[in-house]
Amino acid sequence: MPNYQNQSESLANRFIKYAQIDTQSDPRSTTSPSTAKQKNLAKVLVEELQEMGIHDAELDEFGYVYACIPATTNKQVPVICFCSHMDTSPDCSGLDVKPIIHRKYQGQDLVLPDDPTVVLKMMEHPDLKNQIGNDIITASGTTLLGADNKAGVAEIMEAAAFLVAHSEIEHGEIKILFTPDEEIGRGVDNVNLEKLGAQYAYTVDGETCGSIEDETFSADGAMLTIYGVSAHPGFAKGKMQSAMKIAAEIISALPKDQLSPESTAHKEGFIHPVDIAGNVEETMVEFILRDFDDAKLAEHGATLESTVKAVMRNYPEASYKLCISAQYRNMKKVLEAHPQVMEYGILAIERAGLTPKRQSIRGGTDGSRLSLMGLPCPNIFAGEHAFHGKQEWVSVQDMEKSVQTIINIAMIWAEKA
Repeated sequence: MPNYQNQSESLANRFIKYAQIDTQSDPRSTTSPSTAKQKNLAKVLVEELQEMGIHDAELDEFGYVYACIPATTNKQVPVICFCSHMDTSPDCSGLDVKPIIHRKYQGQDLVLPDDPTVVLKMMEHPDLKNQIGNDIITASGTTLLGADNKAGVAEIMEAAAFLVAHSEIEHGEIKILFTPDEEIGRGVDNVNLEKLGAQYAYTVDGETCGSIEDETFSADGAMLTIYGVSAHPGFAKGKMQSAMKIAAEIISALPKDQLSPESTAHKEGFIHPVDIAGNVEETMVEFILRDFDDAKLAEHGATLESTVKAVMRNYPEASYKLCISAQYRNMKKVLEAHPQVMEYGILAIERAGLTPKRQSIRGGTDGSRLSLMGLPCPNIFAGEHAFHGKQEWVSVQDMEKSVQTIINIAMIWAEKA
């Protein structure tokens, strides 16, 4: 049976090509995809898939890429899907990304040339300890890299090319799905599950090599609107009640030593203000609420509301509106009902020569919502690190292990059928 090898650095070259295409999503946009430029990468992927021989690859109006690798066995194998998102985070520029390969890393500080103040240090990035002798890819210091999630996209593409080239490998029908707008929580808003036609799926969007994740945060969003009382600042004594200052007071009154991203880890949830805009008369504050436990998530919403009410009592002429809405839910219970999805993923990681690391995600993936939509979908590692910032990096060798894991998953589902 042939083994995957990164011939002529095809994997690294794929990733670098994709990373240089700006696909940043926009949370303020109302279109789907939120930015038209995401389709620039989608078109490249469709063209490459068709050139491989996957002739049904297509890009739909919403920016989703669908493709199918036909089965190479007569066995009745469940249809599985591999999924990654094409967009990059709005938190850091994705324009004019200049990927750099740092060959045979030896533990040194990596100073990024376009901004020498951006330095990757092993003491700040513990996973670098496992990369001695490997090839590390970073950006140049002024942008993010886009390994989240173009590493996953490149790995799925590389695995697809290998499977198409080696039809002697037995596997069932394999679906490929590339999504827009995952970074802004809309990654599967317009996905067509009937067209996809898969029974199980794996997102390829995880961090540490060998990791597999079956649990995410449950997530709510909250929008707080403060309606203040405006007056001419020269004659405002006893009259003005500034919506901006009230909003600032509410944010300041929230817990700081708990229930905030800065002070929580592991299974601890939080309340986090992510955007504020307005003026004296009207100010809006956007929050995200997160926890692994749905009951605790509801408690965080109650904490936010009680904090708002307590502050607003000091401003009787002002008023407010607080709207809390569900965003996604923990996929744990869905995956527990389909244990083979995790079992085969763990076995695939082992066959790649790795020690599986079963983990929880302090965040969400497209798999969270896909699981709740009826498509059980854990998350496997892509090798991305320090995402959403200028210090983002990925190891070529970790990416190779992800490709091997994807191929192994396809083979194992056929073996077990």
